[in-house]
Amino acid sequence: MMDRRWSEAEASYHAKILDSLDPDPSAIVLDVGCDDGAWTEKLRRRIGVPPNQVHGLELVDERAELARRRGFHVRTGDLEEEWPFSDESFDVVHANQVIEHVKRLDHFVSEVRRVLAPSGVALVCTENLASWHNVAALALGYQPFSLTNVSTVRPIGNPFALHAGETPERESWQHVHVLTLAGLRDIFVAHGLAVAASWGTGYYPFPRRLASRLAELDPSHSHFIAVSVRPQPLRRRQSRARSQLAAATLLGLRST
Repeated sequence: MMDRRWSEAEASYHAKILDSLDPDPSAIVLDVGCDDGAWTEKLRRRIGVPPNQVHGLELVDERAELARRRGFHVRTGDLEEEWPFSDESFDVVHANQVIEHVKRLDHFVSEVRRVLAPSGVALVCTENLASWHNVAALALGYQPFSLTNVSTVRPIGNPFALHAGETPERESWQHVHVLTLAGLRDIFVAHGLAVAASWGTGYYPFPRRLASRLAELDPSHSHFIAVSVRPQPLRRRQSRARSQLAAATLLGLRST
């Protein structure tokens, strides 16, 4: 039954991602961690852009080459390093189940901000540390389901893990930072981005229709979570900078 609930949650999740993206035939798109480009192709069709307006960044060169065959401009590179793109070069930045794999969380978010155009939008989606099935696992003394893939040997600390007994193919597939919805929102706000929307899908152990409704009412405990973020308006950034300068000046006066 767990496999079925996972499949239902994942199907709702993918549908919600596509629904969150507005068609824009003029957009320049970046898919971070694009793998073989199969999901990127669905994003492209939803946004309504030709393949030559889609860029990707992928760690594994063999997977990147498969994405290139679809007509996408894909760079092979490590997300832990500076991304090989110019500042403010993308109207849409998408990262699906990528942020939980990176070691340098602040670097990832700052790079999203750097490459995002002033009027652009970034959609970042991941698993939810506070989902009820993770909370239940912790209450029973087990590793949260979303943090069982922390070893190259096999899933660790939870005999009910989805891929229990299987050997992970790559170390890069391990989870490093699994966030709550509050944490996902806050890390982008901390880096000067505005959260335009956030949502959740999937709600264990309930079936798809009821799960969709419950995730809508209580996204903080849903299976998957996402944020849609935009650069802060210039006026708002300037106002915040003035406030910070005033506070620093006041502290300086008090220390003299």
